[in-house]
Amino acid sequence: MSNSPTEGGCRRCCCSFILTAGLTSLFMWLSLRTSNPVCSIQAFYVPALNKIAVNSAANHSVFFDLKLDNENKDKGVLYDAINFTLSYRPPNGSRPIAIANTTFPKFRQGHNKHTHRKPSLETQGMPWEAVRNRSGVVFRVDLATRVRFRIMFWKTKRHSLVVGADVNVSDSGEKVKRKGIRLRSGAPEPRTQSLPLVIGFTFFTLNFII
Repeated sequence: MSNSPTEGGCRRCCCSFILTAGLTSLFMWLSLRTSNPVCSIQAFYVPALNKIAVNSAANHSVFFDLKLDNENKDKGVLYDAINFTLSYRPPNGSRPIAIANTTFPKFRQGHNKHTHRKPSLETQGMPWEAVRNRSGVVFRVDLATRVRFRIMFWKTKRHSLVVGADVNVSDSGEKVKRKGIRLRSGAPEPRTQSLPLVIGFTFFTLNFII
């Protein structure tokens, strides 16, 4: 028995509704998806380890350029106070020794914007006499803060951003790697599962109705 025109129209209406709902969910997923800011060390200089400069051994400060990138195209980032810790990593594999720390005030960052923080930190507890004549000194930098994302007229909940990286310093007192050193998290970033569910639900429903 053939389907009546009323049944055919109802199916088409249901298919149109499901397809529209699926496309709307996909658009919302793309709009609400966020990416954590990218934190990197662009420059790093330790005067006390510069074996060429004169009278540099007496300077126990560390200079660096911290870059914060918001790569979200249409979402701002609201940073809480940023805690930055600098440590020395001994060559024997022992745990890093904290030698300096600082805090950057909270601030807002627009979409597709980048921000630099260029402080100088006075170190304490650093065994300069032991490392000054040694090549390949390694430091550890760690950053911890909490961020929210501003999406149009509302803000997301705060979530932690904890990242870090090792910095190898040459005999000139500068970092060995010329490019920026990205600070990374030891834990994998959470992945949004809504897109596969939306697509699967849409196709399943369409097949069931048709």
